[in-house]
Amino acid sequence: MEKIVKNNIEIVIIEENEINIKQATSAIDAIMDIKYQTNCSNIVIDKKCISEDFFQLSTGLAGEVFQKLINYHIKLAIVGDFSMYTSKALKDFIYESNKGKAFFFVETQQQAIEKLCDMLGK
Repeated sequence: MEKIVKNNIEIVIIEENEINIKQATSAIDAIMDIKYQTNCSNIVIDKKCISEDFFQLSTGLAGEVFQKLINYHIKLAIVGDFSMYTSKALKDFIYESNKGKAFFFVETQQQAIEKLCDMLGK
């Protein structure tokens, strides 16, 4: 876990092997632990930390996690390659999330940092 500051915005970066999100309760617990350890609400997480169930919207995992994060005012950027997913519902979910102000799906860590800084700096 690394905490960076860019444009006076604090962001925590979670690398591949630091957490493993498999269910909503463990995801919320892990993310809240990160928030309280770092006193930071802006998180970048590697897609490899997240169970594939998250990307199957029918499981409800993504919706449950995102709803909790909204309640706790946490901004989250998920970094990885999402091109292998063929689900129209997931593609629409990613598209709509990227237009919002709470969650982003991007290819690189640098894109995640820039997007969070742009969104929070306005």
